[in-house]
Amino acid sequence: MKPLLVVLGVVAAGLLATAVFGWWRAGAAVAGVGFCLAAGLRLVLPTAQVGDLAVRSRVVDAAVLLTLGFGLVALANTIPTAR
Repeated sequence: MKPLLVVLGVVAAGLLATAVFGWWRAGAAVAGVGFCLAAGLRLVLPTAQVGDLAVRSRVVDAAVLLTLGFGLVALANTIPTAR
């Protein structure tokens, strides 16, 4: 299976959880994990196999994806819920 489709599936599940069910915290965390998964796949797989995940160099792609992923997970965990 293509790595990009796996990543898009995980991120889409997070967006679906946010948009349909209103679970913004869980949805943002799932989307962040999807970006971290993309970074991991970009680091481990050869460039010929990652397809559209390869935009720049391996290190730059992984750093950008990890920053986005950790940022979303941190955002989901630090914003307090309304009571």
